[in-house]
Order: sequence, then structure tokens, then C-alpha cells
Amino acid sequence: MPETVDAICTEIDLRKNYIDEPIESIYFGGGTPSLLSVAQLEKILDKIHQRFAIVENVETTLEANPDDIFSEKLLEWKHLGINRFSLGVQSFFEEDLQWMHRAHDAQQATESILAIQNAGFSNITIDLIYGTPTLSDAHWEKNVQKAIALNIPHLSCYALTVEPGTALDNMIRKHKKEDVDMDKQARHFEQLMRWAYAAGYDHYEVSNFGKPGFHSRHNSSYWQGKNYLGIGPSAHSFNGKSRQWNIANNSQYIRSIQQGNLPFEIEHLTPHQQLEEYIMTSLRTMEGLSLAHVRSHWNEKEAMRILDASAHYLLSEKMEHKNDRLILTDKGFLFADGIAADLF
Repeated sequence: MPETVDAICTEIDLRKNYIDEPIESIYFGGGTPSLLSVAQLEKILDKIHQRFAIVENVETTLEANPDDIFSEKLLEWKHLGINRFSLGVQSFFEEDLQWMHRAHDAQQATESILAIQNAGFSNITIDLIYGTPTLSDAHWEKNVQKAIALNIPHLSCYALTVEPGTALDNMIRKHKKEDVDMDKQARHFEQLMRWAYAAGYDHYEVSNFGKPGFHSRHNSSYWQGKNYLGIGPSAHSFNGKSRQWNIANNSQYIRSIQQGNLPFEIEHLTPHQQLEEYIMTSLRTMEGLSLAHVRSHWNEKEAMRILDASAHYLLSEKMEHKNDRLILTDKGFLFADGIAADLF
């Protein structure tokens, strides 16, 4: 771990010119960054502040699992400047957590939230998974209502996805686990939207619900097409015209950095790919796709093509056209990726 932290700090030095505007958010995520010692986190944060311009009150998020949360660590993290927590709760029910092979239990899920709040943190997001075979409609409602009752200001909610070739995929194929029910997932998503709206959350992105003032600055930067820099093994970066991703192998990453080489692959985006990127990300948000933006960054012909291709979705009320924007309705959010692909 110390070698990895040293390599991360060296990479920050090597990448200091990638971002030329002030940084609005810092996110410790991927893997389990809460396992880093306070001294290691401090070393990385100090390096970031040395090398980049940082806005005042920068959103600084730490991703953690409920079983990583202890009162003494919370106070140390707060002293470091961590001001937002992303907690991988997934469910408040034991059978769901066991089915997903989570390390924490239902009691730890609740206790970790209370501990974070008691330490003085108000900016908290939790992940919830819906559509699993073990999750009934009644338990899904209890999961969401419990999060609301606990005064969690931000919810990231995802349908269970089964990636080909994974252990879960193999178990489903061998009939050792029940397969995903797509109708249940759609129903849970529709229920989620209804409950979240009633509780005062903004559905500001397909999978994200935030109270006013608690929309994630970090996540929003992806959907708004802002530049971002990822540091460490497997980290991704984007500057509007290209994507970069670091190698995943930890030892190869460290060795490359120690030799003064940046261990990434790069994909340069054509203007057409940049447009597709904008369509995909903008349609996921409550602001939607700006036709004026398409005209100014591409051309009038592309804006008209997209509008023409949207006719079916406007007619079926999966999309609205207002203030020169194409915005998905609640019904349309169910088909966001497919609709975006149709507009490519």
C-alpha cells in the first residue's frame, strides 16, 4: 500500500498540467480507499493541493463500506477535510446483503450512517441496489423509506446488472442463483421515482436523487462533459477530446511510475464521437440535451437530425421538447441508454 500511495503522488506530479481550471471536487473511490491510513490520505491530499488550484469548500468525498466506519476514524477524516461520504449500503435487509456477498450486515448499514451523522457530517450519499431476486416490493419500499427517514440527502440507486463471465453470471447459468427479473427492476425504478419525488428529492440524473443543495458536484461533472483527471490503477481521465485509462495491474502501475512513465492508454475522440458522448451524458440528466449546445459546438444540421430522430419519443411521451432542450420524462428514463443510442 505505501508503494501505491507514493506512486499516486508521483503521478499527480506527472499529470499536473492535465487540468488547467480550478478543481471543484476530489473523490477517493474505487476499491476501498477508506482502508488507507489517515497519514496516507493526508499525503495524497497535500500533493493535490500543492499541484492544482482548488476551489474554496471543494467537495471532498470518501467512498467507504459500512464495516469500515468507526468513530475515531470519522473524526480524523473530518480533520483532513473530508466533507462528503459515499456509503455502499446496498440494502438494509440481511438476505439481500448475503445474496450480494457483502461483508457488512444490516445492523452495520444503519449504525454506520448514524455514526457518520453523529460525527457532524451532513453530506452523505448511499448506494441502494434494486431488482435483486431476494428483494420484494415491500422490502424495496422499506429500504427507500428508511433512507428517507434517516435523512440521507442523496441516493444513488442502481438496478442489479449481471456482467457476462462473472461468478454471479456463472451461478445463474448453472441455476444456483435466480436470474434477474427485468419487469421487477422497471417496477422498482418507477416506485423509487414516486417515493423520492414525494420526499423532496430532485431526480437530477437517471440513477441519482438529491435534495436541493446536495447534488453531487463530482458526479455532475461527468454528465456535464467537464474535464476530469483520474489518478491510480484503472483510473480514467477525460479532457473533452480524448479518454485515457491507466493500466489496472497494481505492480505494473507502480513500476511504470517509478520509471517516470505514465501507464495509460488513450483514445482520441472524433467530432462525431464527442457528439455521441454529449448525447449519452446529457440525456441522463434532468436538464436534458441542449439543441443550442449542439448547434454551437457542431452544426444546425446535427441539431435538426437529433430533433427529427426524437419525434417518436416525443409522441410516446418518453421525451419533452421545451426551452430548446430534449428532456426525458420519467417513462423515458426507463429507456435512457436505448433512446440515446437511437439519436447517435
